[in-house]
Amino acid sequence: MEFQSVLQFLHNKSIFVTGATGFLAKVMVEKILRVQPNVKKLYLLIRAADEKAATQRLNTDVIGKELFRILKEKWGENFRSMISEKLVAVAGDISDELLVLKEYSKLREELYDQIDVIVNLAATTNFDERYDVALHVNTLGAKHVINFAKNCVK
Repeated sequence: MEFQSVLQFLHNKSIFVTGATGFLAKVMVEKILRVQPNVKKLYLLIRAADEKAATQRLNTDVIGKELFRILKEKWGENFRSMISEKLVAVAGDISDELLVLKEYSKLREELYDQIDVIVNLAATTNFDERYDVALHVNTLGAKHVINFAKNCVK
């Protein structure tokens, strides 16, 4: 797929991204916001106990990084409003069967209706990780994303 067709494809799309605080996801989110500002929304699954903690991690671990400097310069004083319009922190965990925390069932239903594209970038890359942790994140996590996708309407 050529770059231009990727840009056209992402136009007005809602994208669900797992592993949002990881290196690859941050690079992808920044790139999408920079080259395709007409993306509808990016829902970022962030491991957190609640929505407030997920939003805090989004601000510190994702958009607070130097990687987003160019976007901050490009958007200037409108950067925060663009971010709040385009990015949604979703509290959850890839190793949980539901992905999104149980108490956010209304949000989960909204995601099922809104998501056009799912990008699974969640993984543990610690090569000394305990087997059970690696299995839950890297293997069962992918299974949970597939099951989540099966519930999506689009």
